[in-house]
Amino acid sequence: MASLSLETERLLIRDWSPEDAEAAFRIYGDPDIAMWLTPVMQRVTDLNAMRAVLDAWVEAAPNLAPPTGRWAMVRRSDNALVGGLGLRLLPPYEEDLEIRWQVRQDEWGRGYATEGARALLGWAFAQGVDEVFAVARAANSRAIATARNIGMEWVGETTKYYGLLLQVFRLRRADFEGPLVSS
Repeated sequence: MASLSLETERLLIRDWSPEDAEAAFRIYGDPDIAMWLTPVMQRVTDLNAMRAVLDAWVEAAPNLAPPTGRWAMVRRSDNALVGGLGLRLLPPYEEDLEIRWQVRQDEWGRGYATEGARALLGWAFAQGVDEVFAVARAANSRAIATARNIGMEWVGETTKYYGLLLQVFRLRRADFEGPLVSS
């Protein structure tokens, strides 16, 4: 996969780097964030583990079929890493494309997940993707609110993905209200 760099009004969405470890640990080491990531990802327990995770993500990136991947969300005004974004195929059949977002807890409520996800969706739809899903546990009110803010439609609940009862949201390219962007 080629390197990705997208800019929004406030954010730069870019590839992860090993130098992001300390800032990334503030996200993926936070138990209040990590509890929503399982079973896809367990809480990162220390800085060395975060370095290993980022090394694995950086190494895997060239082998991922576009538009799948993982990216950092950086605030343009001060270059602070505020979150992460991802596009991945959902198990068990790897047919449905899922968008994921995580934001540093001290940055919650500022709209970064919505802004970053909308930019990433615009890029994914420009790559020819027809629809993207988001899944969330019913108790994850922040993820559900973000999915709705992005413009995603609730389509039901299922245990199909990850063996968990999840709320399913979908956005089709034809319903996307935003620019289609290239990297």
